Amino acid sequence: MSGSLHGRRALVTAGAAGIGRVIAQQLIDAGARCMVCDVDEAALADYAATFGKDLAVRADVANEAQVDALFGAVEKQLGGLDILINNAGISGPTLPVEELSLADWQRTLAVNLDGHFLCSRRAIPLLRAAGGGSIVNMSSIGGRLGYPKRAAYAAAKWGIIGFTKTLSIELGRFGIRVNAIQPGMVEGPRVERVMREKAASAGITYEELQRRAAKNISLRHGVTAADIAALVVFLVGDGGKNISGQAIPVDGDQTSLG
Repeated sequence: MSGSLHGRRALVTAGAAGIGRVIAQQLIDAGARCMVCDVDEAALADYAATFGKDLAVRADVANEAQVDALFGAVEKQLGGLDILINNAGISGPTLPVEELSLADWQRTLAVNLDGHFLCSRRAIPLLRAAGGGSIVNMSSIGGRLGYPKRAAYAAAKWGIIGFTKTLSIELGRFGIRVNAIQPGMVEGPRVERVMREKAASAGITYEELQRRAAKNISLRHGVTAADIAALVVFLVGDGGKNISGQAIPVDGDQTSLG
């Protein structure tokens, strides 16, 4: 897909590290000019050193003022926007509901759901001005299946699906496509940390939890950040020009999170 996004302007939230960084890199490889925001200072510095300091902005997507400042930078540095990737999210606590604090619940929803709203709200006028574009929201397999001891995370990720469907209906007449991706077990430190917490909560070893988890995946293995990024590039490009309002799993056909 080299050059397939030539001239398009993109923003990836939480794009300086992890899945977001891989998405940003694949967008750039496809020809897009890509700005990222993040709260990880070291990762932002690395992105800035590689792609330019004006394309790396510190912003907490749950903070309205910081999102406003971020989009001010988008307008100044990119001159508009064609692609928004709402990737920012946090894992939230691994606890049964009766042990979950209101503060943890609210913070998880603030980052994972409010952040999608705040960024989309600012992006929509820019996408309309560009004559159309694409928004990709990052949900999760936790937005398709029940997720024991991860109620706040699951609630936010299910909420993203409703938000995606609604935005698609509202924005289709402007040529703006809106889709959600539902990653499964993405190999990397974040999923490993969550699984170690889950194993500890269940009183089993991490290795045993890995074995049990693999049995719930038809392909018997997890996915990679590159798998997620490849779908993003397809959806925001011409290949996805007639795809909108969809929640698309990339999970190897995972059947359970129990």
